[in-house]
Amino acid sequence: MSTDPFIRVGIDIGGTFTDLQILDERHGTLHSLKTPTTPEDPSIGLLAGLEQAAAQFGFALPDIRLLLHGTTIATNAVLERRLARGVLLTTAGFEDVLEIGRHARRDIYAARQRRPAPLIPRDRRFGVPERMRADGTAERVLDHAALEPLAARIEAAGAEAVAVTLLHAYVNGAHEAMLGEWLARRFPGLPVSLSSDISPEIREYERSSTTVLNALLMPVVGHYLGQLSARLRAAGLRARLLLVQSNSGVCSPEVAARQPARLLLSGPSGGALATLRMAEALERPNLLGVDMGGTSFDVCVVREGAVTQMTQGEIDELPVRLPMIEIRTIGSGGGSIAAIDEAGRLRVGPRSAGSRPGPVCYGRGGTEPTVTDANLVMGRLDPRYFLGGRMALDLDGAREAIRARLGAPLGLGPEAAVEGMMTVTNTSLATAARLSLFEKGLDPRDFSLLSFGGAGGLHAIPVAEELGIGEVVFPADASTFSAYGILHSNIVHDLARSRVIPATAASLDFIGATLAELRARGAALLEEDGVPADQRRTAVSADLRYKGQASELVVPWPEAAADEEALARVLAAFHESHQARFSYANPDAPVELVALRLSATGLLPAGAIRRGEAAAAPPAAETRPVLLDGRWQPVAVHRRAAITGETSGPALIEEDYTTILLSAGWRCAPGPEGTLIARRMPQGDAA
Repeated sequence: MSTDPFIRVGIDIGGTFTDLQILDERHGTLHSLKTPTTPEDPSIGLLAGLEQAAAQFGFALPDIRLLLHGTTIATNAVLERRLARGVLLTTAGFEDVLEIGRHARRDIYAARQRRPAPLIPRDRRFGVPERMRADGTAERVLDHAALEPLAARIEAAGAEAVAVTLLHAYVNGAHEAMLGEWLARRFPGLPVSLSSDISPEIREYERSSTTVLNALLMPVVGHYLGQLSARLRAAGLRARLLLVQSNSGVCSPEVAARQPARLLLSGPSGGALATLRMAEALERPNLLGVDMGGTSFDVCVVREGAVTQMTQGEIDELPVRLPMIEIRTIGSGGGSIAAIDEAGRLRVGPRSAGSRPGPVCYGRGGTEPTVTDANLVMGRLDPRYFLGGRMALDLDGAREAIRARLGAPLGLGPEAAVEGMMTVTNTSLATAARLSLFEKGLDPRDFSLLSFGGAGGLHAIPVAEELGIGEVVFPADASTFSAYGILHSNIVHDLARSRVIPATAASLDFIGATLAELRARGAALLEEDGVPADQRRTAVSADLRYKGQASELVVPWPEAAADEEALARVLAAFHESHQARFSYANPDAPVELVALRLSATGLLPAGAIRRGEAAAAPPAAETRPVLLDGRWQPVAVHRRAAITGETSGPALIEEDYTTILLSAGWRCAPGPEGTLIARRMPQGDAA
């Protein structure tokens, strides 16, 4: 073993499995591994995966130099409402902003609108005697003498975290800073989140929602990071730990503990980054990435060589005003449960069996049939060779669960029941993918589909057929592909400064000063991360809108310039973007600048990759009976590593952690970067 650490690990903890990609930087050898997630404490499964990888691939835990970690800990805490007990401090008179929200109807046909309850109830939202104007001047200066009565109310509320969102703090955060200092003195150790730190942007409701989410997640994520660090230290692991953010970059545990809301799309963003890397490697600028794991189905779009970044997303109908990769997620994965609803209709998802008990075929006590059970019953999965032979599947149990829970109540035979599950599942997947393209005015036929995730290979081609896509790419180690994206992440800090001003030459002095301020802050953050100056990159953008509009478009800004030429280029790009997005533009209308943004990136060293040899596996049967198109028929079964030329469907292509269904009328062959590329055959050839 080398005296210097040489192992780099990307980890994606999902609802069902924990995926690892391990890079030996001495030789460029890449390995993948999959192990069950431990929902009661994900750090247990993480460490178990590292120990298994060390034993299997010949290294010691102290040899790990860098640990890049994608996690659903923040997401699950919000979805399950396992959050800290919080208090909100806001400008007196604005205590109900969090509850008023936006007057938008999510379901225009519903007689009654259902709205999620505020994360902090009214009796724990306290007004602060202060007022900042929209121009950043104080109308009512914060009076420290008036703060002491708040201390008793905070104590009586049993606060475990405090969110501070004062009016117009995005322009001038001085009052929030004073409150933060007072809280730190008065309540040492109490987590406090200031809106001027986590989301210094206009829109009071969205800023309040983001700050509250951040505050309530601080104890949850802080506790997890403490557990994880303790386990890693006890195991003798001293690697640098970095957490994946929603913007696909990584950050230090200290940043993650202060701003855990940045982790809300931690896992899926790794898949988006991997899709972007594959688009570059394959020279396919239009690539639709679909990630089907055990719990969810995530869709991301790479268009013209770029993945879409949003300035605002949401989780469980709660707005999050932070930069994040645009990803559409639905509850449809291998562990998604099939059931009959009150109207007698067959539904698949969004409920999931997770990893414990998991699908019925796992033999861990699950009783409700899932998509994985259906694929097993249809002959698409080999019960002897799941997870590379490390888990035997219970075929009889899966068949009986589908018969009792679905077939008998619906009056269907076993074949009709499982094919019904497949139809419902594939339609849901195609709908999510179609919406991700149609809402941007994009034609699916202009895209190739990139399928990854453990369950994706069995559904990718039926989904492509429904979308009219003629090419499907299956990457190497598709089941752990999100971990591959995480493995190649860089440190990223997103900064913003909001101020609604005319996008004219008269504003250039303010724009120049703001860009200089953002660059200085970005450089300071990368300096804290220990990033050398020659490994730093910055990108600037502007939020623009026509005057009177309520939403903006993000347009790249020529970073080095704040002059009239740069402004003219930005405005031209805005009009062009508006035309593409909304089918019209008005170059003569006045344009407003709403925010300036800077993304500061610290490049992490990345060596060349040489994929490891495929693990030895028992030879697959030459054919296996599979239920296709309403009848059982013999289907050729191939090991992926054995495919060196063109293969025609119908066929099954197996590897340790996933299986590909190649439908009739399709051919596949090895492609660059270890991929398999499947293409629909012309109708004459298919015959």
